[in-house]
Amino acid sequence: MVVALAAVFGLLIGSFLNVVIWRVPRNESLVSPPSHCPRCDAPIKPYDNLPVVSWLLLRGKCRNCHAAISARYPLVELVTGVLFGGLAASVDSLAALPAYLYLGAICVALALIDLDTKRLPNAITLPSYGVGVVLLGVAALADDDVDAFVRALIGMAALYGVYFLLVFAYPAGMGFGDVKLAGVLGLYLGYLGWSEWFVGWLLGFFLGGFFGVAAILARRALRKTQVPYGPFMIAGALIAVFAGGAIADAYLGVSGV
Repeated sequence: MVVALAAVFGLLIGSFLNVVIWRVPRNESLVSPPSHCPRCDAPIKPYDNLPVVSWLLLRGKCRNCHAAISARYPLVELVTGVLFGGLAASVDSLAALPAYLYLGAICVALALIDLDTKRLPNAITLPSYGVGVVLLGVAALADDDVDAFVRALIGMAALYGVYFLLVFAYPAGMGFGDVKLAGVLGLYLGYLGWSEWFVGWLLGFFLGGFFGVAAILARRALRKTQVPYGPFMIAGALIAVFAGGAIADAYLGVSGV
């Protein structure tokens, strides 16, 4: 029941994230004006704003001017719903679930904004520190697990520090937005455990490096081509949330450590 409710909630949040992804990089209000067609400016009726379903019923077109509506909108809603359901199934603590659902939401928004604009907006990353600390702090109190909260704070500072040093040593490799995102991811990964923290950190580097080499070999990029790194950090962190402990155990088993 919790998984199903989280998935439905994710569909609704995904609809809102479409607004966030479009408006935040443009410094527009999230509440005014209401959702409208970018071509004819007609307001979107509530019955045309149902996640995924409305897009299918409208056949991907505006009801008024029949302009095409990108398939990305229902995909964002669907991905967010699946992600929320997966998080509800993976996070052991019900008290910590709101914190990880929030993480899932900002990860979807930040990954797509970074792909679109090669920026990670402060309007999302900076408030996420406070929200994450509060939500995980409440979860730690509810579960009587102060050690997890202390580990989360250390993980936040440690991953922020690692990325800060990397940017300081090689500024052309990534931006300071990646540093600020690293602190947020370190907070959530640290709360789960050091295995998840290390796996999330290393997977971000592995995925980014693999994609970069593959793009160069496929002649889709040059060595100096700027590639947004945030989506790889996010992908690595989410994989670690779902399976970081299992990945670490498998590696240690194979290596014989």
